[in-house]
Amino acid sequence: MTKRIEAVLFDLDGTLLDSAPDLVGSLNWVRSTENLPPLPVSEMSPHASKGAVGLLKAGMPRTSSDQLERWRLTFLEHYAVNSFHQSRLYDGIPELLDFLGRENIPWGIVTNKIESLTHPIIEAAELKAAISCIVCGDTLSESKPHPAPVILACGMLDVSPEETLFVGDDIRDIQAGKAAGTQTAAVYYGYGSNELTGNDVDGSLPVHHPSDLVRLVRPDKAARSE
Repeated sequence: MTKRIEAVLFDLDGTLLDSAPDLVGSLNWVRSTENLPPLPVSEMSPHASKGAVGLLKAGMPRTSSDQLERWRLTFLEHYAVNSFHQSRLYDGIPELLDFLGRENIPWGIVTNKIESLTHPIIEAAELKAAISCIVCGDTLSESKPHPAPVILACGMLDVSPEETLFVGDDIRDIQAGKAAGTQTAAVYYGYGSNELTGNDVDGSLPVHHPSDLVRLVRPDKAARSE
């Protein structure tokens, strides 16, 4: 780490939010329309950071692009009204966000989830009052791993990328953060941790529990949150 961290950006699914139960629930709804049995959350959660299409490709039979698009629309229609039934913030996230607030460190979310799905979840998780910026998958024409959403979020926080830590569980998060010039933290408790290997994550700070971020962001004050 070369510079003091003045802001933190988070991915949403698999980083702040354990959303796999509801995402897989919508996948299983699509499966039910094809008379297919439900799949367990434990089996499908590694795909939960890949969005609707990634989940459908992993959890549905191979099909045409037209059928995949019909399934995607069915998935999104179901998920829009069932996105926060079983989802919850990971253990340690509320304490981490409280710590950032006490230290006056602004934080935001950069997600590939579209705005119409993201904002209701932010409200349901009671994060709206504390969050400083939200950049979604359709906020710009580009989404992660493109650096543009991360650069936009840094601008919204009025903090340079070099002084910003981008935290995510998916390899696309790390790629986007590095390309934007941020410091990066690789989340190994999330869904995409099996892909967080190799050159793409070299130099990223490892995070095995949200409390690790307290030590990374303010090592001198970590004891205050323990």
